[in-house]
Amino acid sequence: MNPRPKTRSVTLGLLQHACGPDPEENLRLCLEAGAQAAKDGANILCTQELVRSQYFCQSEEHRYFDLAEPIPGPSTRAFQRLAQEHGVVVIASLFEKRAEGLYHNTAVIIDADGSLLGIYRKMHIPDDPLFYEKFYFTPGDTGFRTWDTRFGRIGVLICWDQWYPEAARLTAMSGAEILFYPTAIGWHPSEKAEYGVDQHGAWETIQRSHAVANGCYVAAVNRIGLERPIGGDGLEFWGQSFVAGTSGQLLGKASVDQPENLLVSVDLAKVDVTRTHWPFLRDRRIDSYGEIVKRFID
Repeated sequence: MNPRPKTRSVTLGLLQHACGPDPEENLRLCLEAGAQAAKDGANILCTQELVRSQYFCQSEEHRYFDLAEPIPGPSTRAFQRLAQEHGVVVIASLFEKRAEGLYHNTAVIIDADGSLLGIYRKMHIPDDPLFYEKFYFTPGDTGFRTWDTRFGRIGVLICWDQWYPEAARLTAMSGAEILFYPTAIGWHPSEKAEYGVDQHGAWETIQRSHAVANGCYVAAVNRIGLERPIGGDGLEFWGQSFVAGTSGQLLGKASVDQPENLLVSVDLAKVDVTRTHWPFLRDRRIDSYGEIVKRFID
């Protein structure tokens, strides 16, 4: 019998920054941040959601479809060059034009040799005040997937997906050692004083719970800054990108309002240790969960 490896150390690099109105400038800033994170020792880089643009879903306007691009396309190739030049895995969140009139909120997964391993299309699409994503994005059809990379087996979900335990579970059941969540979430400024602490707390807690329930690492990457592309109060993105350990503990957390590369080293050998000592996957009653596929049990 082969002994378990004592350690499998990997350093995650979460790229947190603000986005302005110029997509090419946003891409340049992200690539520069990624290159610096790689030089500082990161092995896996992850961007925030829709990294090339401000969060345009605050309104429903056809002109914003012009921000979309095919995958692979110019941005995908730029991130592939970043991966190849620095020997890092890259997860980048883009606005995909799949075909005429068909658009997705999509993450590309690129291995450390620059090869495109695959894509994940956001499955859960919100429609809330200033988060009008249903106007832009067709729900994903890739299913919940994982990829073997040079630095570990990873799963990728996107923002609104993070509120659904089913998504985390199915991705973990596919073998994910780390769940990555590119994200764009923040406060309505008029609500922040009354609800802000609870809203952020819920966001962090649900994702840390995914780490606990599945015995894996979770990395959430958010943007920062006040964005007002249509005027009004806009959205104040709350940053605070973080990495949670296999027991849900916070291993690293970024600031609420500063651009930064959050680098956190994790030991992937702990996934096996945690799942052996807290055997939630072993004790699942898969014979009793049939009704989970219903909308509601009346």
